[in-house]
Amino acid sequence: MSYITDEARAPWRALEPTIDLPGQSLEEIVANNPGRRTILKNGLLGLSILPMMGALAACGEDDGTSTPAPAPTPAPTPTPTASYAIAFSSVASSREDKVTVPAGYTVDVLFSAGDVVEAGAPGYKGSFQPSSETEKQAGGNHDGMEFYELVGVDPNAGGLLAINHEVADYNILFSGSYNAATATAEQKLLALSAVGVSVIEVARGADGKWAVKAGSKYNKRYTGNSFYTPSGPAASALSASIKGTLNNCSSGRTPWGTYMTCEETTNNYLDPTQPNNDYGWVVELDPYAELTSLPKKRTAMGRFSHENVAYMADSSNRVAFYMGDDTTPGCIYKFVPSAAYSSTNRAANTDLLDSGTLYVARFNADGSGEWRELTQGKNGLVPGATDPGNVSQGPATPVTVNFATQSDVLIRTQAAARVAGGTIMDRPEWLTVAPDNSAVYCTLTNNSSRQVADAANPRTGNRNGSIIKFKENANSPLATSFTWEIFVLAGDPSLSAANGGNANLVGNINGDTFSSPDGLRIDPKGRMWVQTDHSITSTSGVAGKALVDVFGNNAMFHVDQTTKLSKRFLVGPVGCEITGIAYTQDLKTFFINIQHPEGAWPVAGAQPRSSTIVVRRTDAQPVGN
Repeated sequence: MSYITDEARAPWRALEPTIDLPGQSLEEIVANNPGRRTILKNGLLGLSILPMMGALAACGEDDGTSTPAPAPTPAPTPTPTASYAIAFSSVASSREDKVTVPAGYTVDVLFSAGDVVEAGAPGYKGSFQPSSETEKQAGGNHDGMEFYELVGVDPNAGGLLAINHEVADYNILFSGSYNAATATAEQKLLALSAVGVSVIEVARGADGKWAVKAGSKYNKRYTGNSFYTPSGPAASALSASIKGTLNNCSSGRTPWGTYMTCEETTNNYLDPTQPNNDYGWVVELDPYAELTSLPKKRTAMGRFSHENVAYMADSSNRVAFYMGDDTTPGCIYKFVPSAAYSSTNRAANTDLLDSGTLYVARFNADGSGEWRELTQGKNGLVPGATDPGNVSQGPATPVTVNFATQSDVLIRTQAAARVAGGTIMDRPEWLTVAPDNSAVYCTLTNNSSRQVADAANPRTGNRNGSIIKFKENANSPLATSFTWEIFVLAGDPSLSAANGGNANLVGNINGDTFSSPDGLRIDPKGRMWVQTDHSITSTSGVAGKALVDVFGNNAMFHVDQTTKLSKRFLVGPVGCEITGIAYTQDLKTFFINIQHPEGAWPVAGAQPRSSTIVVRRTDAQPVGN
């Protein structure tokens, strides 16, 4: 969650007492599209047998003659085998106003707030613009994103990026700050134009640099001024046509190639005249614009402050979607559709997310866990139910909640989760699933107000956060039980009691330390990447030291899943959050988002702008090597 979002939502929290109480990538598409799998296999096979065929052709029969064999044709110089080993040298923490990467890497800015998306927009050129123009340009605060291949295009040289815009970069829209109560109609249009999603076609040029493909038919904005259709069990309780999606924090994808943008707010704080129930959902859209029934707000997946979505699928095409609620209190959820998905017919999946079972995770003290079903009539979800409230922050006053229908459960998912016995976590952010389904990880970014610890959230006053790991029974998305462990506790040894801090601030990181883990993704080669979002101005817990004094600017790390060794890969410019990660099939191009920079980045002497950057090696080897 951007601190800008946190500030913007603050005035409305008290108005929602029942909710806020006091206190995957190309490889996934290939795996699920047999036709594409066949093409890739045939291509690889054709390459692999060429040397062998050449050797066979050079072999003559042993006929007893003495005719000398012709000199063998020199073998071509083999292409170096790509290495996916983590061999980069860690970069030092930094407070410089630039993006820092290891030696041998390059950084290019690809797509900044205000850049052209749809045809007819002039793009930001340093002065304020009307909403009729900004509606067709890149929004602000770039966050979660996904890369999609295009038929007939080398997936390592081009494709689509779907990019979330959490909140506006107000500094390029109008003077001063935004106040919904006093904003003019045009200011509302401007603010709402800068949230939502951008879909852009990108391509690598002959010089190796990536750029947005201007005029592409795929380039499209989905904004806070667009309209969306609700679907699923709670649809009838929402507006028939909903104005806007906003607070589009992180994201996810489906096995059938659609994009899932997550609304990390349960009201429209930019335009409070809109009904609260219309917000707080996962929105499914099609980056290819082939499925005309989309976009839709999928109510079966629950209403809360959604951070991201990560899926696990099995060999029978059954799938589970994992989600975190980035609030205090917040829980971890999974949604299992009632039916298997089709890997051959995308259109057959357009209603798949409207029917299924929503669960909340309960982490038991003995390392076991269970998924509690959030279905009306089960686990206490009945009329007159008692919501215990946010017990993580001390005594709470229970409230009565009436769950008379499944719609009630879904609209008040946060209360339903607590009633059903879900564990209140330290602000669940991103989840990621190991490629072999052997583990699921979740970043718990922090909870400095926690007063009551438990096994899964063992620190009171948790300023630095943690990462939790759980393993589904039989590695199945359909499992109703799991085992779990705390993977890492974030912090730094300099924050010990001997230095004026306390044991809860130290953590147990092996290697480069960090605070407030947020972005999280395991790439197709099983390498875990962690991105941070610690507050720049907040105290570290040691008098006279802010978090930035201890950890530097926010950064991106590789963390080994076995040794837990942490290596700092990238450091962002002043004031930013590092978020969003996508990559090409060969892992030689990484796309990373720099959110809300506060200095003079990316262009010296100009307004700071949230941006998507491209990170590559200079020797064309995979990133991380």
